[in-house]
Amino acid sequence: MKLNKFFLIGAAALGMGVTSCVGDLDLKPIDPNKTYEDPESLEFMQSALAECYSALISGPTGPGSSIVSGADAGFTSYVRALFNMNVFGTDETFWIWWNDLGVPDLVQDTYAADNTLIYAGYSALFAHIAICNQFISQVPDGASQELLQMRDEARALRALSYYWALDLFGNPTFTVDAPDGVTAPNQTTRAELYAWMEQELTELVDNSYLASTPIYGRVGKDGAEALLARLYLNAGVYTGTPAWDKCAQRCANIISRHQGTGFQGSGLVDNYHAVFSRDNHQYAPGGGGVNEVLWCIPGDSEHCQTYGGAFFLLASELSNNYGMTPEYYGSGAQWGCLKARGQLTERFMDEANPQNDDRFNRWIGGDVTYESDGEQKEVTYSVHNTVAGDWLAGYTVIKWTNLGLINGEVDWGNTLGLDCPSFSSCDFAVFRLSDIYLMYAECALNGASSANSATAKTYVQYIRNRAGLYDSFDLTMDFLQDERSRELYWELTRRSDLIRWGKWTGTNQAVWDWKGGVAEGTNISDRYNLLPIPTNVLAAQPYFQQNPGY
Repeated sequence: MKLNKFFLIGAAALGMGVTSCVGDLDLKPIDPNKTYEDPESLEFMQSALAECYSALISGPTGPGSSIVSGADAGFTSYVRALFNMNVFGTDETFWIWWNDLGVPDLVQDTYAADNTLIYAGYSALFAHIAICNQFISQVPDGASQELLQMRDEARALRALSYYWALDLFGNPTFTVDAPDGVTAPNQTTRAELYAWMEQELTELVDNSYLASTPIYGRVGKDGAEALLARLYLNAGVYTGTPAWDKCAQRCANIISRHQGTGFQGSGLVDNYHAVFSRDNHQYAPGGGGVNEVLWCIPGDSEHCQTYGGAFFLLASELSNNYGMTPEYYGSGAQWGCLKARGQLTERFMDEANPQNDDRFNRWIGGDVTYESDGEQKEVTYSVHNTVAGDWLAGYTVIKWTNLGLINGEVDWGNTLGLDCPSFSSCDFAVFRLSDIYLMYAECALNGASSANSATAKTYVQYIRNRAGLYDSFDLTMDFLQDERSRELYWELTRRSDLIRWGKWTGTNQAVWDWKGGVAEGTNISDRYNLLPIPTNVLAAQPYFQQNPGY
C-alpha cells in the first residue's frame, strides 16, 4: 500500500463540506469546541488538513461525490476540471464525444460564459480555496511548529488554486478569509492577484516551515518554488512585464537540489514511461526514489479513488476497439474519449524529431493489424481529427498506465495475474523536474542574465537523451516550443504556453484541427486569452465585471 495514514483519513469524518459553489462558498465550520490548544487538536487538525489535500482528488465521500454542492463528481474533480479548461481547446488533444454537454465549445474554442464545464472548473477551484481558507484561519501565529508547517502547506495548496484562477480567468473572486456565510466575495484584478501570489509564494519558499523532503503526497519547498517559477514564466502575460531572470533563478535553485542522481546525473528518472506508471509514487517527494516529481496528487485504486487525476487520463486514452486491450495497460476501465490532435502527432513525426522517441513509440496509429474472432483485420488511424465520434480519427496516445515497474522499467504486456482495477494507482504530477529544465531554457533564450545558454542546451539534451534521442539540435525558440509539447503534453501546460508565445490568439496565432469551429481550423478572437467569468457567478455577484469580449 503506497498511501500513508495521512491520506487514509476519511474525508467524511472531517466535518467539512462545501454547501455552495457560487456566492459565499460557505463551509460547515470546524468544530468550535476544539482549538489548537486542546490535547486532541493535532489529530483533529491533521484530519482537517487532509481535507485540503483530498479535495484535489475527489469529494468528501469518495469518487462519486464532489466538493461542489450538486455538481457532477467527474467534471468538478480537480485535475479533470483543469484539463477541460486548459488542454481541451489546444493543439494537443481531441475529445471525440461531442454529445457531452459543454465539450464541443471547449474543443473548438467557441465557448461562452454559460459553458457548463467552465462553471464546474471555476466552482472546483474556489471550493478548494474556501476549504484551505477555513483551515488556515484555525492556526494562529503562536501555534506549534508542526501546526505552522501544516498551515504553510495549506497556503501552498491555496496558492495552486489561485494560480489557476489567475491563469485561466484573470480577474476572479479573491478572499483569504474563512467563509462565514455572510461576507460577500470580492473580485480582484489580474495584476493584484499576481502581486499577492508573488509575495505569498516567495514567503513560502524562502521563509516558511515547508519541508525540504515532505511526507509522500504532501507539498514541500520544491513544489512551492516550482509554482513560483511557473508564475514568473508567465509574468509577461499576467502583468505586461516579463520576469525571466526571476524565473531562471527559481529554476536554478530547484535544479541544484536534484542534480547528481538519476539519468545522466540529471535528477530525471531513467525511463519516461515509469513516471506515468502505477509505481510512480516512488519518484515523488517522500517516495524513496529519484525525485523527478516535485509535487503530486496521489492516486490509489483502493484508498484514493477518483474520476479525475491520472485515472481520468488513463481511462480516457484507452478503448476496447480495433484490437486495443485496456488490460494490456493494467486497467479495468476504458472510456474511449481522448485522442491526440493531429498537430501533436505531427510534432513527433517532424523531420527534426526522430520517430523512435520513447515518448511517442507506444502510441497507436497509422496502419494497424489485429486479430478479432480468429480473423486478421486491418484498420488505419488518421493523423488528423476529421470527424467527431470516430476512434480512428486521430492517433491513440499511450502515456499513463496502471502497469508496475521491474527494475525501473514498465512491465508492458504482463497481463497474467495482473490486477486490472476499475480505478488507477497512478499519481498525477503537478510539476516535474523536466518542466523546470525547459523553463530555464526558455529563460535563457529570452536573455535572462541568470540563465546560461550552454547550460540550457545541456538541460534540454538530458530530456531528449532520456527519450532515446541522441541527435544534435539547435536550441531555438521554435525548437524549444515543440520540445516542451513533446515532453509535457496533456500535463496542463499547453494553453498558457501558447498564450505566452503569441500562438493562441493574435496575428501570429497557430491553427489546428477544429479551432474556431472549423474542421481545418481558423483564427480566434483575442477574448479567448481569458476564460469568461461564468454566468452563474455573475448572477450571484452582479457587481462583478465580465472579462472583455464576452
